Amino acid sequence: MKGISVFNDLKRIGHDKVTAIGMGTWGIGGYENPDHSRDGESIEVLRYGLELGINLIDTAEFYGAGHSEEIVGEAIKGFEREEIFIISKVWPTHFGYDEAKRVARASAKRLGTYIDLYLLHWPGESWRKIEETLHALEDLVDEGLIRYIGVSNFDLELLKRSQEAMRKYEVVANEVKYSLKDRWPETSGLLDYMKREGIALIAYTPLEKGTLARNECLAGIGKKYGKTAAQVALNYLIWEENVIAIPKAGSKVHLEENFGAVGWRLSKDDREKARGCV
Repeated sequence: MKGISVFNDLKRIGHDKVTAIGMGTWGIGGYENPDHSRDGESIEVLRYGLELGINLIDTAEFYGAGHSEEIVGEAIKGFEREEIFIISKVWPTHFGYDEAKRVARASAKRLGTYIDLYLLHWPGESWRKIEETLHALEDLVDEGLIRYIGVSNFDLELLKRSQEAMRKYEVVANEVKYSLKDRWPETSGLLDYMKREGIALIAYTPLEKGTLARNECLAGIGKKYGKTAAQVALNYLIWEENVIAIPKAGSKVHLEENFGAVGWRLSKDDREKARGCV
């Protein structure tokens, strides 16, 4: 695995290539900034990430009641749209054929552009609503409003059921909580299944809200590579061929550190040692 560089350390979502590390926007425009006073700073940070070469941004209608999408829309202005991959999501209260179409159009309007990957944010309580929503998204692909369809927080059984429900297109991604501390995708069989199916696993909360970045054991492993504990924790995830990590884009310093997780790989032995650090 030696010789990987920032520029070819890419993963696939559908037929597109994205950076192995993306930018998460949970909290941006919402609970961390309820008065929107730091919107300009958030836009600047996202733009800086794009300038670094990170081409994946993850947002949702639920984040800041849509304001996160507006911030993303401002941040991408002036960049080549085809070089950016935007993920957004529909909240379960908006599941259903007509309602899913309505809120997807509202998200695209806030973003000021089409959506590359549109996810069902959580399973919700009704399979019928999930199925209707998946079929609505297939029609939105035909309309050109979205490009790919995925799910989020779906376990193995529900992911398989969603695949079976598709009529024209495929489920290309499942965004789930996954970190060195919370390795349930590994133990549940979800990760192995998604690898076999060619489905991207997008890992959110990969640093466990910063606790892994302060892990002294991981920092010790990182010294061998000239890397930080956070970079080791992220590299552990993207070591898997179909895993993409989306730590929050909190600051320029954090973006630089996050992006330092690409372009190299832990050895198998050190990856095993990392498991023992948490």
